[in-house]
Amino acid sequence: MRAVTVSGPGGPEVLGWGEVPDPVAGPGEVVVDVAATAVNRADLLQRAGSYPPPKGASEVLGLECSGIVSEVGEGVTGWSVGDEVCALLAGGGYAERVAVPAAQLLPRPAGVELATAAALPEVTCTVWSNVFQLAGLRRGETFLVHGGSSGIGTMAIQLAVRAGARVATTAGSAAKLDFCRELGAEVTVDYETEDFVERVREATGGAGADVVLDNMGARYLARNVDVLAVGGRLVVIGMQGGTKAELDLGRLLAKRASVAATALRSRPVTGPGGKDAIVAAVRAEVWPDVERGVVRPVVDRRLPMSRAAEAHRVVEASEHIGKVLLLPDA
Repeated sequence: MRAVTVSGPGGPEVLGWGEVPDPVAGPGEVVVDVAATAVNRADLLQRAGSYPPPKGASEVLGLECSGIVSEVGEGVTGWSVGDEVCALLAGGGYAERVAVPAAQLLPRPAGVELATAAALPEVTCTVWSNVFQLAGLRRGETFLVHGGSSGIGTMAIQLAVRAGARVATTAGSAAKLDFCRELGAEVTVDYETEDFVERVREATGGAGADVVLDNMGARYLARNVDVLAVGGRLVVIGMQGGTKAELDLGRLLAKRASVAATALRSRPVTGPGGKDAIVAAVRAEVWPDVERGVVRPVVDRRLPMSRAAEAHRVVEASEHIGKVLLLPDA
């Protein structure tokens, strides 16, 4: 089969489009003929050599896909050849075919075109597991998500609004902030010119945010603690702003607040904290509203996989709103 290849650690120019061995469905796995995959920032880190795949995972980039089941491995039940699906992956999505544990499959939502469904698995699983399962966002609380125009951000805004929370978000341009407001964000902050701590406190009468979902890491740690309300919960899911920072425990204690950091890719398929439970929860709790159109995937553009380098440049420069999809070349 053909897949996006990486000649060595480096910039987008190291990406190519060539032949690699076909995947085979092992026990508990299926092979999916890929209709589309989506670009995630983790892919950029892996391309640069700083985020290797978990042991046993495909070396090919790509953490999610949509497509059609073409092979069913031993012990798989509930899925058949010909099923239209999307899937959460540990790797392998930038290819014509990928092997994936059956426990990480989701049916294509009714009303969502097959390729577009590739924009859903990673964002829905990330947001549901962190904002709702871990942080326990509740109706009436204030939720702050950084990077509201990203794939994660656009989904987090929608799910938080659906849950009855008041949503605040940061983004880097007027156009992106306008889009966040269209999705339901009430408080929008231009991180280039405004202080999100000041704006959120002002909007909440000084109380702050009950839950913060952060993709920046070290650069925002102190201010994220500052913006937390009493009993607030900060969840860090990205390190775009670095990995090391000083944490004021006294400030945290005074607020009776908590800080958690999680990763989805490295979780086991099954067992405590497994991806299977997250995927099952997303299917039960999120999929019905996707099918009703209450929650929707946001796609910025679609490019052929042979132009993966261009897609990486777009995401690296934050020129997109929502997801950038890659489709196998015809």
